[in-house]
Amino acid sequence: MKKYIGITACPTGIAHTYMAAEKLEETAKEAGDQIKVETQGSIGVENELTAEDIREADAVIIAADTEVDLSRFDGKRVLVTGVQDGIARPAELMEKALSAPVRGGAKEDLETEPAEVSAGVTPAKPGKDDKGSVGHTLYAALMAGVSHMIPFVVCGGIMIALALGIGGKPTAGGVAVPEGSFWQTILQIGTLAFSLMIPVLAGFIAQAIADRPGLVVGMVSGFIANSGDQFPYLTTTAPDGAKTGLNTGFIGAIIIGIIAGYVAKWMRKIPWHEYVKPIVPILIIPIFGTAVVSLLYVYVLGRPLAALFNGLTNFLASMTTSSIVILAIIIGLMVSFDMGGPVNKVAFLFAGGMIAVDQGKVMGLAAAAIPVAPLGMGLATLIDRHLFTKQERDAGIAALFMGLFGITEGAIPFAAADPARVIPSNMVGGAVAAVLAGMFGVHDVVMHGGPIVGVLGACSPILGFFAAIIIGALVTAFMSLALKKAAARKKERAVAA
Repeated sequence: MKKYIGITACPTGIAHTYMAAEKLEETAKEAGDQIKVETQGSIGVENELTAEDIREADAVIIAADTEVDLSRFDGKRVLVTGVQDGIARPAELMEKALSAPVRGGAKEDLETEPAEVSAGVTPAKPGKDDKGSVGHTLYAALMAGVSHMIPFVVCGGIMIALALGIGGKPTAGGVAVPEGSFWQTILQIGTLAFSLMIPVLAGFIAQAIADRPGLVVGMVSGFIANSGDQFPYLTTTAPDGAKTGLNTGFIGAIIIGIIAGYVAKWMRKIPWHEYVKPIVPILIIPIFGTAVVSLLYVYVLGRPLAALFNGLTNFLASMTTSSIVILAIIIGLMVSFDMGGPVNKVAFLFAGGMIAVDQGKVMGLAAAAIPVAPLGMGLATLIDRHLFTKQERDAGIAALFMGLFGITEGAIPFAAADPARVIPSNMVGGAVAAVLAGMFGVHDVVMHGGPIVGVLGACSPILGFFAAIIIGALVTAFMSLALKKAAARKKERAVAA
C-alpha cells in the first residue's frame, strides 16, 4: 500500500479544487492506497497537511493552477501538474508520482518541472524564478488575477441587484433608487466593491509574476487605468464641453498588471547592496516601481490602450444593433466552452465592460448563457437517469443548484467524464440561450448571471430572460442525452459484432 499526499487548487477556488481532490481520493481508495489531499480553495486551506503526513508520504501530487509553496516537500518525490489533470486522469498521476524527481533544497525553485513536462504532465504555475514558458506564466498570472477579482464582482453585482430589485423605482430611463434611501446606501456600497475589480485584477496579476513586491505596483497602476478622469493627460472633451476620463477597463488592467509584474520582478533581480536588500521589497520596489509603471501608463500607454478599448467597445456596441445574433452566438459559445475557464472569463469581462455603454444588453446575452451548462446537465440526469452513474446523478443535483446561482463550473464533472458529447451540448445550449436573450431584448445591469440576478430584479424583461435560460438548458439536456444514446448504441453494435 502506497501513501500519497496532495494539494489541489484552482484560480476561482470553487469547483475544480474540490473535484480534483475527490477524484484523487476515490482513485486511491479503489487501488487500496492512502492519500490525504489539502485543498486551497476560495474559503482557505482545508485538510491541511501536517509534518507527519509529509514525512510518511511516498509521493506528492500537486494538481494546481495557482502558485503553491513546495519548500515543505524537500526530499520527497513531487509531481506538479494542472488541476484539470487531477480530475481527468488521477490514476496516471499517482503512477507517475512514484517515479517523479525528488525535490532538493528550497533554492531549487521547481527545477523538477522540466522532467514533469517531458513525462507528459502539464505543470502548474511555475515558481517565482521559474524556467517555464512565458506563455504559461502569463496564463497563470491572469487566472490568479481573475480568481481574486471574482469575489468583488459577485459582492458588488449582487448588492447592486438587491438595491435595484428591492429599492428601485421605475423611471423613464429604466430603474432608479431614490436619493437618501437605505437602498441607495446599499447601491453605493455595491458600486464601491465593483470599482475595486480593476485594481485587484491588475494587482494580483503583478503579484503572481513578482510575488508580494508586485502587488502595490499593480494595484496602484490598475486603479489609474480605471480612473482616467483624475489625470488631465488622460481626459478628453466631449462635444458638450464635459471632461471625460480615458479609462481602459479590464484590458488596461491586464496589460498594466503584466508590465507591473515584470518591472517589479526585474527590480528584485538587481544586485542590490546587502545593506539595501532588506528595504527593497517594502520601500524601493513599491515607490519606484509604482512611479515607473504609473507614469508609463499616464504619459505613454494610456491613450493608445484607451483607443483600443474604445474601439473594441464600439465594435461590440455596433453589433448589438446590426449583428446581435452573431454577437450572441459568439458570447454563448465562449461562455459555455470551458465553464469558468479563460475563454469563459474573456466573454464575461467583455460583457461586463459593456454595461456602462449599452445598459447591459451584451451582459444580458452572457447572463442567459452562464447557467445553461450546469442546469442542462442537471436536467439530463433527471430526465434519463440510467445513462449516468450514481456519482454523476449526485453531481447533477449539485449542478442544478450551482446553475441557479450562475456558477457555470457545476457542469465540469460531466465535461471531464465525457467531453466529446457534453462540451458541444453545452455550447449549443449556451448559444441558443444567448440568441434568444438578444431576440427578447434582455438587459442585465449587474456583472453576474443566472436566475439569481433575475430574481433580484437586475434583468429585464424578466420573462424573456427566464425563457432564454430554460430553452437553452433544455437544448443542452436533450442534445447531451441524444449524443450519449448514440454512443451507447454504437458501443452495443461493436460488442455484438
